[in-house]
This record gives sequence, C-alpha cells and structure tokens, in this order.
Amino acid sequence: MSAERTGRSSRRRPVRTTGTLPPEGSGAAMDRGHSLPIRQWPITLVLAVVAIGLVVTWADDFRYGLLVIGGGLGLGAVLRLVVPEVGMLAVRSRFTDVLVLLLFGGAIVLLALVAQQDPWLHLSKLEDVGKYIGRKH
Repeated sequence: MSAERTGRSSRRRPVRTTGTLPPEGSGAAMDRGHSLPIRQWPITLVLAVVAIGLVVTWADDFRYGLLVIGGGLGLGAVLRLVVPEVGMLAVRSRFTDVLVLLLFGGAIVLLALVAQQDPWLHLSKLEDVGKYIGRKH
C-alpha cells in the first residue's frame, strides 16, 4: 500500500525539492548571447582580483597580496549591494552576502596589517598576545 492510501507520511525523500527559492539577484548579469564568464561578470571580476592577489602573494610581498585579496572580497560586497543581478555571486540574501564578504575581506586586510616582523598597524591589545601564548619579551 502507498503512503497516500494509508494516511501515513512516507519516509522517502521527495523526488523533487519544492519550496526553495533562489536568492534575490541571482539571475545572470547578462543575457545568454554572451559566453559564461561574460554573462557572470560580477563573480568573474571578484575571482580575477583574488587570483591577482594570490599571484602577488606568491611572487612579491604577502602583505600586498593579502590586501588585494581582501579588496577583492570588498569589491564583491559592493557589487552584491549595488548591482541588481549578480548571478553566481548571490548565495544567500543580499544582507547576508554583503555581511559575510565584508567580514572576511576585513579580517584578511586586518591580519595583513598586523602581521609580525614590522607590522603596519599597531594595536595595543595585540602587543600583549605574546604573553598569553607563552612568548617572553
């Protein structure tokens, strides 16, 4: 007997998921007449900036590279906030996407600025961290 006839619910997963909507602004930024990287230009641009940051980190100075990577995530946040249709850059709600991109981008930039061996930014609370992890002055 089937579950409908007995009045009980089935334990099997549904064949098709219903009720899940794509995030706001997840439509492609351009029409299908363009190739995929052009059609999805917002995420292509963010990934290109992050890739440049990785190359700079590998080839030159890690601080500059990390600043570029953090800037790329900040660029993604701005694009998600301003552009109405961002394609694959839209993962969750607009608020959540912008908040997560800003938090991660800001954390990467902050860590790049306070990295040891002549930090560019001195935070008094971070100066005392060495005491707590066992490093002696």
